[in-house]
Formats: sequence, C-alpha cells, structure tokens
Amino acid sequence: MKKNHPFEKFATRKKNSAIKEEFRQEKRKIKKERAERIELQKQARRAAGAAGQTNGPRQEGRTAPARPAIVKKVNEQMPLNKYIAHCGVCSRRDAVDFIKEGKVKVNDVVVLEPGYKLTDQDEVKLSGKKLFPARNLVYILLNKPKDYITTSEDTHGRKTVLDLVKGATTERIYPIGRLDRNTTGVLLLTNDGELTQKLSHPSFEVRKTYEVRLDKPLTKAHFDRIVAGITLEDGPVQIDALAYADAADRSIVGIELHSGRNRIVRRIFESLGYDVRNLDRVIFGNLTKKNVERGKWRFLKDKEIRLLKFMNSSFTRKSKVED
Repeated sequence: MKKNHPFEKFATRKKNSAIKEEFRQEKRKIKKERAERIELQKQARRAAGAAGQTNGPRQEGRTAPARPAIVKKVNEQMPLNKYIAHCGVCSRRDAVDFIKEGKVKVNDVVVLEPGYKLTDQDEVKLSGKKLFPARNLVYILLNKPKDYITTSEDTHGRKTVLDLVKGATTERIYPIGRLDRNTTGVLLLTNDGELTQKLSHPSFEVRKTYEVRLDKPLTKAHFDRIVAGITLEDGPVQIDALAYADAADRSIVGIELHSGRNRIVRRIFESLGYDVRNLDRVIFGNLTKKNVERGKWRFLKDKEIRLLKFMNSSFTRKSKVED
C-alpha cells in the first residue's frame, strides 16, 4: 500500500493542477523575459550598425539613413558591500562588517561606508587581496547532518558544512542562512552574492518546511495557539501551516513558515513546554532533499536555479522601485 507523504494534511496544500499551472506560468514568464532581452540586444546591434553606415562614406544615388541617437555606455555604480558579495567573498551583511572594521580599500584608500558607490574603474581590496566579481557561479544543495555548523570556518575547530562539500569546486562558496548544529536537512551553498541577498532578506518570504519530533504529543490546544499566532520574547510569530505528520503519533508535526529568525521553530515549541528531539528542514524555497542522502550533496539543475532567481519576483521588482 502506498504510504502517504507526512505533510499531505497541510491545510494550505495546493492541488496538483494548481502547482502545475504555477510552473507553466513561471515558464512562460521566463520565456517572455528572455525574448525581451534578445529583442533589446537586436535593437542595440541594429542601432550600432546604422551608426556605422552613417559615419562611413556615402554612396552615389543613395540617401544616407537618418542618424540615430548616440548611445553612450554609462559606468553603473554599485554599493561597495554589494560588490564584495558579487565577488563571492561573503554575504552583503558580512561585507558590511568587513568594511566597518577597516579591512576594505578602494584604490588603496580605506573606505568605511558600505554604501560607497563604485564604478568599473575602481580597484577593491579586502585585507590586501584584490577582489574580482565571481564569474563561475556555483549552486550546491546539501542534506545537512547533525554536528556540523553552518559557518565558513570555526575558530574552535568544530566541523563545518564546508567540510562536507570539500573538493566540489575551486570557487569560494558559503551557506545561505543558518541551521543550528543539531538541525538537519536542506541547505543551499553558493558564491552568488545577489541570490544570497535575496534569499536572506526577511521580506523575501522564502518558504521553509520542517519536520519536528517532540518529546510528547502536541495537544490540540497548543496546536490551535500556534496556528493563531504566538508571541515570543522578540515579538509575534505567524506561521503559514501546521499539521500532524502522523495521525497515530502526534509528537511528530510538520510546520511551514517564512520567518528566518534565529532558532524560531525550536523556540515556538519550547515556549509551550515541549523539548524538540529532532528538527529536519525538508523544503527550502523550491528545493527538497529528495534523492540526496544525509551528509551528501548535489549541484542544482539549471531549472532549479532559474526558479530560485525568479521566485517571489514581485517582491524583487518592488524592492528595486523603493531603492
């Protein structure tokens, strides 16, 4: 007999037809944006060709075409912390710390302002090492086991998630977000600073789903309190969905939320008197740990990368307008 998926009972679970339609709409959107970019490139090439004809020798009996407007290439300015993130060194947030600590120089002058605007003519150094924007972007999905911490390096000699992907790439990669030492499951590592910023932004609302094993059954009263919204020491928490994963064992629950606050899932249940025995992240954005054994990893597929980058694109457009 086919075993039901532990999270089938989520109240917000969508029908397969709705999920398929979302994928179709996403695919159409990507194709449309690609076609628009190609058309813009064609227009730019036609304009450049027309300009060349106008500046060249005129031929007898032919009327010279109208001279198009001259398009000048303008050096785009980029905030210093964003540039450092694009170089694959760290996230924008960590870049801010490096800058304020005086470790960053622009044209051999220390700059302490993270928002300092750069052009493509500027030379940036971090701790004396010249930085270059990352060209080979790498995306790795890891099924994190226990007893590994999600930092690039640890001064106490503890095992980090980078030990598990050692040799996967020569690029410097780092984890997006954090899973505490005893939490397992889906973790994304990359050197794409822009994507890191998007997925780490608290307002970007990246979906995260966890399987939680408690020391005792979750009561119906506490179930309802969590669904209604619960207040912790650092403010209220609103989850997206909650379900008993196994009707026969109510100490196992599935919880979905968008919050990225520190240890948020553990603190929700601990505030109600439960001890979280095991916490496993089964979904992050559009990524699952399917076919990836604990402690193993794989590179993301092109389609997965595109969906990550276009996920919640309405928020991305809104942010750019507000900036």
